[in-house]
Amino acid sequence: MAMTLITTNTVSNGAASAFTSGIDSTYKLYIIKYYGLNPATDEEDFTFQGSTDGGSSYGVTMTTTFFHAMHEEADDYTNLSYIAAEDIAQGTGYQNIGRGLSNDADSGNVGELYLFNPSNTTYVKHFYATANGHNVLVSSTGGSANNFIGGYFNTTSAIDALNFKMSSGNFDGTIKLYGVG
Repeated sequence: MAMTLITTNTVSNGAASAFTSGIDSTYKLYIIKYYGLNPATDEEDFTFQGSTDGGSSYGVTMTTTFFHAMHEEADDYTNLSYIAAEDIAQGTGYQNIGRGLSNDADSGNVGELYLFNPSNTTYVKHFYATANGHNVLVSSTGGSANNFIGGYFNTTSAIDALNFKMSSGNFDGTIKLYGVG
């Protein structure tokens, strides 16, 4: 199956990045990839949420789970943890993808979000994401965190837009929307 680039959002000190077109019945799988993500403020979380009205509002009910693997730069700390506080249980908030991201000039954060069959009007919409980045929650010197998120939008309405933002403040980065089919 071929991946087709639908659109690229390049964010420079922006508050959010939305895909309000391009998510439709053309593909049954959409992949969102982000690169070079850097928050303006240290220790922020990179988040996302969906829309059923073309991006007029975001707040689709979802259920998710979150775990991560971490490794401190000085090799003094490693961890593999389920993080219950990052789960959403039938809530409408934004889901964390990247947690505690560093805003150091040499820090970069990358990830992928897979959204399955978003135009289907019979079933819920499943997704999973994986992200890796320089995380300041590891220790005072930071380290690598690899996050794993899975869940579903609990709606039979079509998901036709996605919004990405930091938990607070602006960010830089490139976010690309692909269709697979």
